[in-house]
Amino acid sequence: MENKRLLTLTLGGLSIGTTEFVMMGMLPEVARDFSISIPEAGHFIAAYALGVVIGAPLFAIIGSKYPPKKLLLILMAIFTLFNGLTALSTGHTMMVITRLMSGLPHGAFFGVGSVVAAKLAAKGKEAAAMSIMFAGLTVANIVMVPLGTYIGLHFSWRYVFGMIALLGLLTVIFIAKVLPALPANTSGSIDKELGIFKRPVVWIMILITAIGTGGLFAWISYIAPMLTSITHFKETAVPYVMIVAGLGMFIGNILGGKLADKLAPANALLIALMAVGSSLLLDYFFAANQTLTLVGTFLTGASSFALIAPIQILMIRIASEAEILGASATQAAFNIGNAIGAFAGGLPIAAGFGYSSPILIGVLMVLIGIGLTMILIQMQQRQQVCAV
Repeated sequence: MENKRLLTLTLGGLSIGTTEFVMMGMLPEVARDFSISIPEAGHFIAAYALGVVIGAPLFAIIGSKYPPKKLLLILMAIFTLFNGLTALSTGHTMMVITRLMSGLPHGAFFGVGSVVAAKLAAKGKEAAAMSIMFAGLTVANIVMVPLGTYIGLHFSWRYVFGMIALLGLLTVIFIAKVLPALPANTSGSIDKELGIFKRPVVWIMILITAIGTGGLFAWISYIAPMLTSITHFKETAVPYVMIVAGLGMFIGNILGGKLADKLAPANALLIALMAVGSSLLLDYFFAANQTLTLVGTFLTGASSFALIAPIQILMIRIASEAEILGASATQAAFNIGNAIGAFAGGLPIAAGFGYSSPILIGVLMVLIGIGLTMILIQMQQRQQVCAV
């Protein structure tokens, strides 16, 4: 029964995952429509990510007294409205604004959804339950992102965002009909919730998420031009390569949830980060080889999404008295990584180093994430020693 209820959150993840990742595959078409360069079109990716960063803590704090179901309905209504307006954007400025506003509900939705999933899960299966919700992101990359890329290439990218708005509306209906009405947290206070940010371990988690996951976004933000200019795939093949990435994400998300339930979540996180760094190196050194690029694309998608469940369960446990804010903060941090990756990845392209150069930026970000995770593990070990 719990899994059926969690599928409602999966649908929300599908909607959000589509709007977050479909822009990468359609970047050349959007840039062409607005008569701007590809790095400039990358600003739309960064604007969405900024919206997540702003909205995640904002909605988590404002909505902390609301029942989770009501808050999820509000968030998806906002999501639906502004994705619809994205489809109607008339220029660069309106596009930036609508992408920013579309991103506002993202982090809080996954933050609230993570807490709901953990509460509905059986003991010891919390990370696996969260991975069911985040499976929506992976299905988005298998089905919706390639479909959207195809529609954007052959028809118009505007139809894609209209389709996303319809998915958002469907999610609102399903949340209202299916999701159980869990009680609101009435014992907390804004001061108490914000107090979690006084802990160094919380900031370490935020930095790991923001920097460590940036490797994915430095790579995937510019994957379409890399595939066509370096790997020499035809433009029409890009949607199918995105399916390969999505399949990797789907499998990696499931494995990450199981790994975080079996191992200490921090150890699971370290293993996943090392896998991301290794797969990115494969992407870089074999960017001209079509077969190995497909292998690297699958492995990078898998290892990157194996990070999600360990990060979420770690933060929920660390911020136990402010679960929604903590879980939302990691979603904000994911999208700081999105913004940093998209922006920093565009710099070497603008400097003339080619479309594979963002991958090296990604490797550097992952290495920093690995170092920070090692610090986190040491901090946890010291806390255990002090507790004995």
